[in-house]
Amino acid sequence: MFLTLDQISVSYPGAPAPAVEAVSLQLAAGQLGVLIGPSGSGKTTLLRSIAGLEQPQSGEIALDQVVLDGPQTRVDAEQRRIGMVFQDFALFPHLSIAANVGFGLHNLPRSQRVRRVEEMLALVGLEGAHEKYPHQLSGGQQQRVALARALAPEPRLLLLDEPFSSLDIELRERLAQDVRQILKQAGITALMVTHDQLEAFAIGDVVGVMQHGHLQQWATPYDLYHRPATRFVADFIGHGVLLPGRLIDSGGGLAVSTVLGDLQDISATVLQALQVHGRDPFDVLLRADDIVHDDASPFKARIRRKSFRGSEFLYTLQLASGQELLALVPSHHDHAIDEWIGIKLDVSHVVTFPLSIA
Repeated sequence: MFLTLDQISVSYPGAPAPAVEAVSLQLAAGQLGVLIGPSGSGKTTLLRSIAGLEQPQSGEIALDQVVLDGPQTRVDAEQRRIGMVFQDFALFPHLSIAANVGFGLHNLPRSQRVRRVEEMLALVGLEGAHEKYPHQLSGGQQQRVALARALAPEPRLLLLDEPFSSLDIELRERLAQDVRQILKQAGITALMVTHDQLEAFAIGDVVGVMQHGHLQQWATPYDLYHRPATRFVADFIGHGVLLPGRLIDSGGGLAVSTVLGDLQDISATVLQALQVHGRDPFDVLLRADDIVHDDASPFKARIRRKSFRGSEFLYTLQLASGQELLALVPSHHDHAIDEWIGIKLDVSHVVTFPLSIA
């Protein structure tokens, strides 16, 4: 692996708990990784540790099989050849765009520096912006300049700390896709921190969810959504609720029984995993896209809240028992608050957790 973190822990004097505790992860060359989690979960501290701006108290950080931090090793930040892109862009307002991008290239001859700046501006789609100044560019264009400046010295690894947080939502979504394409085209290995899971899914080949300094799961976006490893990941990623269920005999096989009917046709692998629960009840994770609007269904739910999302509504539904569910419904099914509608389950990935005591 190109980037390896092995049991990294970082503490601050006087803090009641470590900011980062025993975190391990790996990134292959050319992969794009993303860290998400609530504020204070340790994402930025971990990023700063990789950059050499914070020193871990234990564990090891290695880049391209060279140890940067370890029990007997400490490589200074300026020697690591790691680029960083910050949320405030950190552009020099008194310098032209060309001068901003070439700021870290003073060791190159002028002709090479000019050529490298042109290459980077072309890479981020800003050809012809050489003589402009940061205030003459839009927020998205300024972020592209910051990216070009970070890539210009050919870093071995690029770190991005909340790079889109100061931009409006529509621009962030578009720029996230553009940044992924730029980094892939440049063949850069990168690790980004964000609090926005849509950004994380748009950019990351692999995504890590952090909570209280611990890495809860490090997996593909698909697996985070469909195969969350912990209750926290299940709750943090996507829209979903946990509904009580249990294993039952059904037609000579096993099924998962819920108040919304039985889940049949479950793979042998999943059934084997579910048997750790025995016949005791457990919690079944139901995503909003697992709940299908079906007027013919005998199972009814009342609409308590609705959120219009253009092509669909996100309905908060309540069963007669009081249990609440979430459902994504095409927006032409525009039902009123307190209206009862039919619903059914369409679950392709059965995810369960031991029954919550709470």
